[in-house]
Amino acid sequence: MGLTVAGWVYSGNYIFTLLFTLMTALGQLEYYRMVMKAGIYPARRISVVGACAMFVTALFAPDLHQIVLPVVSTWAMVWFLTMRRTITSISEIATTLTGIFYLGYIPSFWVRETNIHPYTLNKLPSFLPKTIHLPITTGANFIFWSWLCIAFSDVGGYFAGRKFGKTKLSAISPAAGKTSPNKTVEGVIGGCAFSMILATLGAWIQKWPYWAIVGPIHGVMLALLGLVGDLTASMLKRDAGLKDFGDLIPEHGGIMDRVDSYIFTAPYGWFMCAYMIPWLKGIAKGSAPAGALAV
Repeated sequence: MGLTVAGWVYSGNYIFTLLFTLMTALGQLEYYRMVMKAGIYPARRISVVGACAMFVTALFAPDLHQIVLPVVSTWAMVWFLTMRRTITSISEIATTLTGIFYLGYIPSFWVRETNIHPYTLNKLPSFLPKTIHLPITTGANFIFWSWLCIAFSDVGGYFAGRKFGKTKLSAISPAAGKTSPNKTVEGVIGGCAFSMILATLGAWIQKWPYWAIVGPIHGVMLALLGLVGDLTASMLKRDAGLKDFGDLIPEHGGIMDRVDSYIFTAPYGWFMCAYMIPWLKGIAKGSAPAGALAV
């Protein structure tokens, strides 16, 4: 599984975006099926098409990326006003806009991140054909290590929770505790610790400035934002009375059940890679840059 994901991340911008778009479209359809079981009928087709537009724009015209959200949202409202035979309910509008934002705009920052250059490695090892090139950008490296941190955060949280978990999450957050009753504070700490270790290693390998400080902080941020994504998905499922978003992946549920931790980490990851790391490099060299590498 890990090699498959690594191959995807380093497959190049076009293949990465294509597969990411397909996966997100499936996730959106799972979300809207859940919503429709509750008797709510959103503009799901517009949302799916709009999400695809966000990913394509993030890849080919990143400067226009953020304008797609209001355009698609306006398009949905125009559709509600002109194509429906009855007055659209607040819940239908809310679930439509949530789908566009939550499963379109936010994850599209992973696609935008692949545009962050320069290439950090463009050839295979010397013993392989020199005509083959690897599209490894700064953004691709960042995505690989970030996703690894998020995955290990889930693993660390699971094992730490099982081994040491005594304090329920409800002790510090009643709403979060009710959303996911089995989660513990010790599990969260374990997840952060695992993520910190991987993030520190990744920061050192990528030669970040002040890696021994920035790496652990980055790891904690990824773990906590991943937890927000996990709890958000659990909250939606609990309100809908569902255990899983779908059954596409045997014994694991649907697409959304596997990627919920990667949603809210996307904008943070893009900001970190496009602005924060270059800024820190500028400080380390004695002059902070005015902008990002390439966004």
